[in-house]
Formats: sequence, C-alpha cells, structure tokens
Amino acid sequence: MTHDGSSADSPDEALDDRLDLADHPLTARLLAKHQTTLDGPGYPYRFDRSHLAAELHELYGDLEPGAETGQTATVAGRIRNIRAMGKLSFVVLSDVSGTIQLFVDKRTLGDEGFAAFTELDMGDWVGATGEVIATRKGELSVRIGSFELLAKALRPLPDKFHGLTDIEARSRQRYVDLMVNQEARDVALARAKVVSLFRREFEARGYIEVETPVLLNQATGAMARPFATHHNALSLDMYLRIATELYLKRLIVGGLEKVFEVGKIFRNEGIDATHMPEFTMLESYEALAGYEDIAQMVEQMFAVIAQEVTGSAVLSYQGRSLDLTPPYQRRPMLEMVNEAIDGTMSFDLSLADAVALAQRNGVEPEAHWGHGKIIEELFDHQVQDSIWEPVFVTQHPVEISPLARKHPDDPNVTERWELFIAGSEYGNAFSELNEPLDQRRRFEAQMELKAAGDDEAQEIDEDYVRALEYGMPPTGGLGIGVDRLVMLLTDRAHIREVILFPTMRPEG
Repeated sequence: MTHDGSSADSPDEALDDRLDLADHPLTARLLAKHQTTLDGPGYPYRFDRSHLAAELHELYGDLEPGAETGQTATVAGRIRNIRAMGKLSFVVLSDVSGTIQLFVDKRTLGDEGFAAFTELDMGDWVGATGEVIATRKGELSVRIGSFELLAKALRPLPDKFHGLTDIEARSRQRYVDLMVNQEARDVALARAKVVSLFRREFEARGYIEVETPVLLNQATGAMARPFATHHNALSLDMYLRIATELYLKRLIVGGLEKVFEVGKIFRNEGIDATHMPEFTMLESYEALAGYEDIAQMVEQMFAVIAQEVTGSAVLSYQGRSLDLTPPYQRRPMLEMVNEAIDGTMSFDLSLADAVALAQRNGVEPEAHWGHGKIIEELFDHQVQDSIWEPVFVTQHPVEISPLARKHPDDPNVTERWELFIAGSEYGNAFSELNEPLDQRRRFEAQMELKAAGDDEAQEIDEDYVRALEYGMPPTGGLGIGVDRLVMLLTDRAHIREVILFPTMRPEG
C-alpha cells in the first residue's frame, strides 16, 4: 500500500516513485547506490558489535608497530575518512566512544569483497569483522575479513577541513553537528554528566526525585509570561509551566521533606545568549532548612560538579580564569547597587525621588514599579555585568520576591539570594514564605501589578494558599538553570550550543 492507502502496481514502481533520480534533491550518485542496495538484499535490521573503538584502544593500545594479536573484533560505526592506496585502503570509523582504523587489504578481503568496499562513501554506516593489529606505522587497526553496509549516507558530509561551523546550521542540523564536530559531542556528554551528578548529589543528601505537572490551569510559581493552550475535551484554557515551585512545596506540606525535580520550563519571552523559551531547570526544597543552608549546599555541589566534568574547580571561561572553589561571597543587592550608581538608593526615599535617581542612572521606571523593582533594574543595568567570580547576591526586595520570607532584620527585603557568575544568574534560592495570610497578601499585591500592566506578575493560586493553611515547616528552596551551568563548564558563549534542539525560527 502507498502512503495514501492505494495500491502500487509493483514494489519496484513504488520505489521509483520515492526515488526519482532525475528530480531528487539528494546526490544522484549516492541515491543510485542506495537504490541498488534496496533492490538487492537491503540493509540489515540489526548488527552484533563486539567492541567499541575505545574498548579496543584500552585493550590493545600498547601494541608494537606491525604486531598481530590473533584476536577478532567486530566493530560498527560511520565512515569518517577513506584513504585508498591501490590494493589497500585505510578507513577511519567512528562510534560513540571514538575512532578506530579499518585496515582493508585486497588479499584478506578478496577481489569481490574489496571491489564492494570501494563502493562505500564517507558517511556510510558499516559493520566489519577482522583481526586486531597494529600497522607498520603503529596505528591500531582492525584488518577486516568481512563487512556489511548498515546504512547509506545520501548526503555528503561537510568538508573535512572546515566541518560544520555556522552556528545556525549547527543548531538546526544537530545530527550533522554531532557527526563532524567533536566539541558538539563533548558538550552533549558533559550535559548528560552534569544532570547525572546533580541527581547523585541530591540523592546522597536524602532528597527524592519527583515529577510535577507540565500542563496547568494557572501559570504560577515565577514572574514570567506563559505559553497558553486549550484543552478541547475539558473546554479549558491551560498553560505550560513557568516553574515547578508551588507543586514541589505542596509535597513538602504533604510530608515529603526533601524533594527535587529536573524538568523542562516554558516561558514566552525573548531569545538571547542566555535565554531560551524552553529550558531545563532543577528545583529542590528541603524542610527545616533556610537560604544559607541552601547556599552552602550549592557552592559545594558546583565545585564537585566542576571537578568531575572539567577536572578542576578552576575553569577557563571565555578567555578568563574562574574559580568555583567555595566559599562564595555574600553581598546584599542594595549595597552593591549603591556602590555602582550615582547617588544613594533607599527604601526611605519618596517614590518620585527613587524614580528620578533611576532615570539619572539609565533606568526608565514603568508606572507600576515600586522601590523594589527599581532596585532590581538598577542592579541589572549597573552591577550584574561587572560580576565575575561567584557571588550570592542577597536580600532581594519583597516586591520582586512574592514567595520568599521577609528578612528578620529588614521588612523591605527577603531571605533570598541569586547566584551570579561571569555576569549571569545561575541559581535562585530563598527561605520559603510559609505563612498563608502573608502569602495571600503577596498574591493580591501581584494581582494589582498585573492589573496595572505587569504581564509577568503572578496570579493567586487558591489551592496553594489552602495547602499552606495545613502548615508548611520552615523550608529552603532552590532553582538552578541547568543549561547555563553547562555553558559555564563547557566554555560555550550561547545557550543554543548546549541545548541539542534549541527553539529557532522555521527555515525559509
């Protein structure tokens, strides 16, 4: 049957419909080879591989030049390079672990087998079996006695000397990027290791990993614009989550005292070097802990993860040295702002004087901003970019921290910190607000901001307030941007380099 359910006159005719060599945009020569294989035995459904390339190097890496082992290995991978020399060919075969050379000798493979091998092209997937040897030049190789074409590459690989270098092409065609750029594979593996290490570190501290909803009736838990959708069966407008916070804290109320989640977050906002609308966040909550307990945990984790991923807690990032060894500085936000601006910002200033001070320092406040939002914007414009070594920026204003407890020494600010490194935020934590009446007042203040035009303000989550009314113990909460940490540890300048399939405009 064809794709529309009608019958083709014959299998060959259906194949010809799919592979019109005259009109097909792919390389006609490679298509012809592909069709020849399909007309013959076709490609195998599976293949038994005995060794990865790295395993062979570990087992036989110290062979003397010209040595033969008498041991047979079966390898499989993509052909990365072919060097033909008459009756010999030297082929670089790559798999997920690295590369191994295939030594192709007409005397070993036979006339027919050797002729068939010469029909292979760079990019083809091949399985091969033969003796493990070292060539006269000392190159560890598999001298193949048989091979099998596993899949034909119908498009040629990028030029071997220049590779795939355009960042947009690499992001759109990550499969090609991973094929030809070792750095891309290294980043992907480093990302997987970072997530795995976070899980190890949290579980070692007694946390349990949980899952919370992605599709919500309300987008709450952060100050951000959500993506909206519609559930047809329920006739209900719904939203992709902008945070996991409020559901994780419901679990604390329920008695799961240490929880964490690694999951996708969606925010309908701009795209730049450190922001994507779809990104990965790690959030954790610990009963009976405060924000300083969480700070100590984070600085310890960052140093351990950096050591495991890069070999050291001292990194080179964008050409500069960066030390993730704890302890990190703790600095109040307002103190850092006043060190950087012309004038002195204070909660005691009249709002008009605070607005004038902001304008004098390059910030144009919006009508609904209070002192706290002005302080945050002054920090963003005048301080953030100057931070290099890790700093916990503490005591965020209440106005911008609707889910954090007020600081016991100053009711204008909260027990909250954000971790800044190399000009970007890497973590956000606070002693969680657990008083339901205060939480309702904060939500109501957020609703007033929303009515005044702030489309990032939060709505009242009535069920969350109800959960707090059952009693939530003192709790320390944390959010870490996984993508940004991978950027830091792999020395990447743009977030799309560490996300395998980043959000991009459609082609054309």
